[in-house]
Formats: sequence, C-alpha cells, structure tokens
Amino acid sequence: MTLATQALDLLADRPLVVLTGAGLSTDSGIPDYRGPNSPARLPMTYQEFVSGPAAQQRYWARSHLGWGRMRGADPNPGHHALAAIAPELLITQNVDGLHERAGTERLVALHGRIADVVCLGCRRTSARAALQARLAALNPGFAERYADVAVRPDGDVDLDETAGFVVPGCAACGGVLKPHVVFFGENVPAPRVERCYAAVDALAETGGTLLVAGSSLTVMSGFRFVRRAAKSGVPVVIVNRGATRGDELATVKLEVGCSEFLAELSASRAAA
Repeated sequence: MTLATQALDLLADRPLVVLTGAGLSTDSGIPDYRGPNSPARLPMTYQEFVSGPAAQQRYWARSHLGWGRMRGADPNPGHHALAAIAPELLITQNVDGLHERAGTERLVALHGRIADVVCLGCRRTSARAALQARLAALNPGFAERYADVAVRPDGDVDLDETAGFVVPGCAACGGVLKPHVVFFGENVPAPRVERCYAAVDALAETGGTLLVAGSSLTVMSGFRFVRRAAKSGVPVVIVNRGATRGDELATVKLEVGCSEFLAELSASRAAA
C-alpha cells in the first residue's frame, strides 16, 4: 500500500479537522515562508511595530504594495476542494482570506485576516480596502515606482526605501492603525485556541483524523494542535513539500502538492 493510499484511507470517510498553512496558497501566487527554495524572511514583530512611527511607516509602505497584489489572488483548487469536503473545522494559519472566498464556513482564522485593520487606541476595526485608498491618496505614484518588488507571504514586499511614506491615523481617534492579524510576538486570542482544541479533542471520540496541509508547523500556534492530536491517539496526516516540525508525530507524511492531493481527497470522499 502506498503512502498516498494510506493517507486517503485515513481521511476518506472519517470526521476531519484540517490545519492549513502558507503552502496551500502558493498555487494562488502567494509565496510561502519555509517551502523548498523559499528565501529567508524575517517578518516584523509586534514589539518592533509598536516601537514608533519609523517602524509603522516601514510596515505600511511595504504592506501598501503587497496587499494591492494579494487581494487580487484567487482561491485555487486546494481551497475549493476543502470547501467541498467541509471538515468539522478548518483551522488556517493564513491571513489571505482565500478559504472564506472559496466557501468554507466552519473556519478559524488563527492569525486573523489581512483584509481587516484595527486601531490600537480605540480598538475600532475597519476595512483594509478603505485604508488602501487613503494610503494611495497620501502617497501618489508610490505603488507605480515600486511595481517590480517581490511580494512576501504576509502581504508585504521586500523594500527598504520607505522614508517619506505618509501613514494616516485612525479615522475615528487618530490612533495607530495595525493590520488585524497576529504578529510574531503576539498571542493568538484564547477563544480561537480553545475552539480549535475542542475540535481536535472531539476527533478522539468520533474516530476522526487531523489533516495538515501546506504547513511546516515551525511556529507553536499550529504545531500545538498536532501535538494534542497525537497525544490523544488521533491519526495525523501531513501533506507538505519539505520537512515539518510534526513529521515524527505523523501517522502518514506525504511530500506532494496540496492542490492535487486535496482534489483527490475530495473526489474520494464524494464517492464514498
């Protein structure tokens, strides 16, 4: 029996919880952090972001360019396959919103969504599209000057020339605006974590499986659910090109493309 057959047997007719990472969105044109041949990337930490106006200027200048391209990405066959599978819960570490656009409903966006903005002063949330329009008006020609810079997976770009970029404050109180996502150095809100733990724990009672798709599991925010499943005796299937932190805990590990495997899984479940 091949590894792919073993994986499909564990997934075809059982309750599923699915954990996805950046590797699932590469087929939509969004690069990942740690896949094969991915360059080293050091995302801005929360502590750096709140350190002062210079860091915020650097972040928003880069994000202004990157988000303008990220919002043009479309869900790929992997996203659509997961929407058709409709797992008990889909936990995504991605902030791109592509699972939602593909139609997945039972979902926890573990790290938030890049399409939302929050004020660190009054905590008002607003649409990223509205801020994008304000940034464009305050910085005419900026996007055109840097049209060829490389996009990064967290919705920004590789760019050092950010001096002079104008960043507006909150439209309600003038406070500092931050993307409504969990930065490195921040904690995932506890209610999100508890909902995910509950879904993983339920798999032990229902004979279900945890599927990881497109994540290296390098950060604890996702890896903890693999540890929880393995400790409870829940089978873990990992589909990812390249090694992951959870490989030793996996029942089956496949190094294949996410879109292709998920499309096959969707078809097998539909036929079951």
